[in-house]
Amino acid sequence: MWPKLPFSLIVRKTGPMKSKEINFNRADFEPVKQVALTFLGAEESLSHEGTPSVKVRGKLMCRLHDNGKFIPIRLDFEIRNKYLDSHPEIFHLPDHFKPYPYICMWIHHYDRNLLKEILEASWRVLATKKQVKEFDEQKQS
Repeated sequence: MWPKLPFSLIVRKTGPMKSKEINFNRADFEPVKQVALTFLGAEESLSHEGTPSVKVRGKLMCRLHDNGKFIPIRLDFEIRNKYLDSHPEIFHLPDHFKPYPYICMWIHHYDRNLLKEILEASWRVLATKKQVKEFDEQKQS
């Protein structure tokens, strides 16, 4: 869908914020997007600064950060802390994300099973009860 070339530009913000560089490669998000889209109701979207993302019921599940270095994934705070403690080499939490229910995953430092596990946890928070029930029934059969 998107070209495989890196995307880079300087964004000028008005007000007290300084300019920031946006530098990401959409292809880095492809493996994450492919897994995320396997969940009921997950939809491909665009997010901050044109970064690729996946949403469930219009709410952000995960996206490629505009610096191209990590992927913020929505998670409840309790679950987030569990993953931060058990996988510090894969997940981190920049100051900006601390008050929000997100964890950040380094772009090239994860395995597919862990990715499925954490995206399922994210999806369960965003999906309807009916979608979760249907997913669980499909998983058992």
